[in-house]
Amino acid sequence: MPRPAFISFDGLDGTGKSTQLGLLVDWLGSLKIPVTACVDPGGTALGQQLRQLLLFGRDHAIATTTEAFLFMASRAQLVAEVVRPALERGEVVVSDRFLLANVVYQGHAGGMNPKDLWAVGRVATGGLDPDLTLVFDADPAVALARRTRAADRVEARDAEFHQAVRRGFTYEAGMRPGPCQIIDAAPDLAVVQQAVRQKVARLLTDFGWTVPAEG
Repeated sequence: MPRPAFISFDGLDGTGKSTQLGLLVDWLGSLKIPVTACVDPGGTALGQQLRQLLLFGRDHAIATTTEAFLFMASRAQLVAEVVRPALERGEVVVSDRFLLANVVYQGHAGGMNPKDLWAVGRVATGGLDPDLTLVFDADPAVALARRTRAADRVEARDAEFHQAVRRGFTYEAGMRPGPCQIIDAAPDLAVVQQAVRQKVARLLTDFGWTVPAEG
């Protein structure tokens, strides 16, 4: 029997990670691989309320520490209600962001200690880590130009913040070269998706799934 797998997508807003996740999920579905997609923050009734507050609650001044713990709370509910049950059913789970985002946005860019956020995150998730995290990387100016909707609370922060976010993702990926891999998000949609499929196909093949070698 194939092993269940947990995959997360992360990176700067505007790098196309959510679009790429949707394309990957459609591809896995076409291969008859059982897959559950989710979004962090969000993914549950409680998580959606927290997501609305965190990303669009402009009536509130949210301290960085408070922000971090609200993200953690949404993630804890997501793991309990969506991720672990899907893994227990033997599925592949693909999450749009996970704990790494907290470590980078509130840690590297927000001034909190990344090691503390990793530690708190392990409590929130019960120690659950993705088997593979794909970090979508692009220059912040390119990511900004690609954005087609109004900025949320986090996206609206200044260029220096987003540069720090990019550096944080690069640093953390470098510290975890096996499970955390960088995807160059600059090429066109099809080229990036091919790179995504190749990396995911390698993982799933190792886990016993039948996946086309060419991705």
